[in-house]
This record gives sequence, structure tokens and C-alpha cells, in this order.
Amino acid sequence: MATIKLEIVSPDRLVYSADISMLIVRSTGGELGILPHHAPLVTGLIPHAMRVRLGADRDEQLIAVAGGFMEVTPEKITVLATAAEQPIDIDINRAKRAMARAKERLAAFHQGVPESRDIDVERAQLAMQRAMARLRATQTDIQD
Repeated sequence: MATIKLEIVSPDRLVYSADISMLIVRSTGGELGILPHHAPLVTGLIPHAMRVRLGADRDEQLIAVAGGFMEVTPEKITVLATAAEQPIDIDINRAKRAMARAKERLAAFHQGVPESRDIDVERAQLAMQRAMARLRATQTDIQD
């Protein structure tokens, strides 16, 4: 079976490196599936849980990324993530608290609570997306 090298790098470390059969990511242009011998590509990534397929038996590993960029060549995928975590490294309770805080801020802003006028809505939405990616990577139920 053909494989492609995947490296996920954050500013402080190499997060993941392996030969894989497929990578499924959410780019700024939509969802992409990357297979060995893929055409060259550079794209931005949004916060999500990437799906790494390890072999023909469809074993998958999830890795949370907070956004960044991906470069694809026929032989290698390089993900330069603003932050990336494997499920074992994620503090589930911290991610739940971060999501709850972001939801509270957004709800207060949309309800017109006077103290919430200074809330940076885009920042709160991104915080919620990052927390959701971390929870999805750990396969934790996300309550909407």
C-alpha cells in the first residue's frame, strides 16, 4: 500500500511524524482528502480535528489543530500549525471550560448585555472553534 509522509509542526515542537495512507483536513477552501502522490498544494487550515488514516483497515487518529498552513508535495505533507495536540496531550476539562467561556461571551454579546459591548466576537468564535477541535480530537461529546 502506498503511503505519504506526514509531519505536523507547531512553533515549539514536532507534534506528529509518520507514514500515512490518507489525511482529511478542513482548509480555508473546504474539506480536503490528501492521498499519496497528491498534486502540489499550499492551503490555509482552520481550527479542527484532522483525521489521519494509518492504513487500509481505516484505523484513524485524530489530531487537533488550531489553524495554520499545509504544504503538500507528492511525497510529503507538512502542516505548520499555530498549535496542534494529540488526544493524549489534551486536557479535556480545560477545553470544556474554554468552550463554555466562549459560548457565554458570544451569548452575552448577541443578547445585547451592556457589559459585553467590548467583546471581540471574532476572538470568541475562534476560541470556541479551538476548544471544539480539542474536544472532537478526544472524541468527547460536545453539548450545543
